[in-house]
Amino acid sequence: MPEHYYTASPASKHDERRLTVRALGVELSFTTDAGVFSRDGLDTGTRALLEALPPLSGRVLDLGCGWGALGGVLAKVYPQARFVLSDINARAVELARRNLRENGLSNAEAVCGDGFAAVEGKFDWILTNPPIRAGKQVIYALFAQAKDFLAPGGTLALVIRTQQGAKSAERYLQSLYQSVKTLDISGGFRVLAASGASDGA
Repeated sequence: MPEHYYTASPASKHDERRLTVRALGVELSFTTDAGVFSRDGLDTGTRALLEALPPLSGRVLDLGCGWGALGGVLAKVYPQARFVLSDINARAVELARRNLRENGLSNAEAVCGDGFAAVEGKFDWILTNPPIRAGKQVIYALFAQAKDFLAPGGTLALVIRTQQGAKSAERYLQSLYQSVKTLDISGGFRVLAASGASDGA
């Protein structure tokens, strides 16, 4: 069975590299490695999500954080917010921890677990570039579980490629949340924001 970036313990031979990410007016250095998502740099979908978000505050969860690009950039831009980065991939989480530490981002931490397994408390924002290749059943379960981890008034924001089911994902979100908005459509991606648990959910 081929190894994916959402594998819990990648067996790929280590091949670390350093790279620079420039986004939202800041510049950070990251270490990446084989066996993690988008090891060569900030991927187009994550950049679209970053650039579509309104100002953040409170507690923020970066779900499926990989090596920490999304959460790291946002922690730098919003030092008063508190960030939790989570991923099933142990190698990615170790990289995220190193990257947060080396960039001096004391307002963020990284935890390892499947979905929300290692996450505690409520969040004002849950952000995710979901693992589409894991299948609709997996990512839809994450969308549904997110409701239990949102603080009152909290928002789930996600990016999904239009050709990989963005419209059907939007319809599913509408069955779960009172409000589903499109924050941006660009580069073949849609950035969606869902808030308020639906009465029927």
